[in-house]
Amino acid sequence: MKYVSVSLAGVCVLLVSALTVSAVSLSVSPNLQQFFRGSSSVYLSCVDDGQTADGWTVKRTRGGLTEDCGAAPGFGRLLGSYCVVDLSAPIETFWCEDSSGQQSDRVSFSVQSDTTGVILEIPALPVRTGSDVILRCRQRNGATVAAYFFIKGHEPENKTKPEHIITNITQADEGLYSCSTDQGGNSPNSSLRVRAPPPPCQFVLRLFSHLVVFSPYCISTAVSMEMTQRDGGAQGLDEECDDVTADVTTEHDF
Repeated sequence: MKYVSVSLAGVCVLLVSALTVSAVSLSVSPNLQQFFRGSSSVYLSCVDDGQTADGWTVKRTRGGLTEDCGAAPGFGRLLGSYCVVDLSAPIETFWCEDSSGQQSDRVSFSVQSDTTGVILEIPALPVRTGSDVILRCRQRNGATVAAYFFIKGHEPENKTKPEHIITNITQADEGLYSCSTDQGGNSPNSSLRVRAPPPPCQFVLRLFSHLVVFSPYCISTAVSMEMTQRDGGAQGLDEECDDVTADVTTEHDF
């Protein structure tokens, strides 16, 4: 039985060491929320710790229907692990999903018509606390322009500047941002999302959930090995009894 326990521990350790405990997320390139219609393509992919997440698909909802990238008419084209999308609707929302129905966080984009003078360069993905973000006001021709930057509806400084820098971001920086120019161009509002790094307890919980999944395998392995040892011991005993019987029979015949 001691041999079984050691082997079982080895199997379980190998299983645990191979586990991936991070959540799948939607990768966005360029990492922006606002676009001019027809200005550029967006590259979307499903990743886990920076690596392509197998079995996950980029999806969207259109007209009440959920569509898969590359499978629905007009919804992107597949380029390796990327879903290349030409944004057209005023608001587009995408996410990653696997065959069991698990989903990543959703990411939304704001697509502006020709009448919009400027857009705000602001990250589409959540920003980690402690990092820095640079906001810019951009024209359709691609040039950045000096602008007033509004944070949660308020203008912090009554003068234009080429960019607005937020350093050492905290949860208090989360909210709606926009920009405005002296030429009358105003960008839409977009939300800056802030996320703290996952706490250690979250890692432990994910690891525990994987252990629960693999525990039936470990238990079945232990039972199988124990039964094999018992069967092997019983078979050896039967062989010894057969040898004794043969010896006794031979002596009787003699």
